Amino acid sequence: MKGLFKGKSKNSGGLVRVTKDLLLSLDMIPGPKREEKMAEITRNIREIKFTLYGNSEYEPVPEICAQITQEIFQDGAFRLFIQCLPKLDLEARKDTTQVVANLQRQQVHSRLIASDYLEANKDLLDILIAGYENTDIALHYGAMFRECIRHQSIARYVLESGSVRKFFTYIELPNFDVASDASATFKELLTRHKSTVADFLTKNYDWFFQEYNCKLLESSNYITRRQAVKLLGEILLERSNVRVMMRYVSSKENLRIMMNLLREPSKNIQIEAFHVFKVFVANVNKPPEIVTILVANRTKLLRFFSDFKTEKEDEQFDQDKAQVVKEIANLEPRDQA
Repeated sequence: MKGLFKGKSKNSGGLVRVTKDLLLSLDMIPGPKREEKMAEITRNIREIKFTLYGNSEYEPVPEICAQITQEIFQDGAFRLFIQCLPKLDLEARKDTTQVVANLQRQQVHSRLIASDYLEANKDLLDILIAGYENTDIALHYGAMFRECIRHQSIARYVLESGSVRKFFTYIELPNFDVASDASATFKELLTRHKSTVADFLTKNYDWFFQEYNCKLLESSNYITRRQAVKLLGEILLERSNVRVMMRYVSSKENLRIMMNLLREPSKNIQIEAFHVFKVFVANVNKPPEIVTILVANRTKLLRFFSDFKTEKEDEQFDQDKAQVVKEIANLEPRDQA
């Protein structure tokens, strides 16, 4: 296919321009002709996809990938791929999603030009996020969005823009697939770029964890609670978030929530909650109110941990549990200021 692609390389720009023009005129084309033009758009987008990805028989050609990437961003086609996605048929949506994803990795003259483009067109990110409100396109926009936040500057924009607040609602949407996709995106935002996330959480600690606790950890939805407590453990145990972790485990309200999660019927939630609870106990600078709560509940906690075990043998878990039990058993009450 290298030879075939080389023969097409002169026309890659033409393919992009024709596709862009078709997308722009789609709403103005009457019924029968519209179906014909839609079929042409679908073929063109698939050809663009094959150019970028290759297929089972042929590898993509880097020079042509760079050329078509440059054409897509310079010619305004990238914006149309996102804006016009709801108008496309299912197969074209799938292919367009893959094209947008691939473009985030394509380098032109050793630069990821997708990052530069998105920096200058941040409104597209708002469109992608709002896609969770439309069940038909939510999964496509979600997949595109996760690829876009591979770029650290773009993830920072989303975190700082206020759009991240919307995910507390999207994660609770009634459509399971959409809610799960939103949850995956939320996790990506809060784990991919360590320094950016640490800075965001430090600056936005109060409102963020108030929302996190109330809407996710205390959600009536089992899956939401399970995913939220697991993600919380990952966030707090990330080394770059140590200041955030210390603040979180100094709160008696946060401790109350974890102790309630330890009482959940679900073993999975109990175990994930334990991984957060143990940080409260291990903190050598526990505030007096934290010590008071642990001492007041010592008998119940020690009884609970005596029967608390994982389904499969886990040496690290057993060591952590033994240390937690030892710490709780040895706690001495402290005077509260």
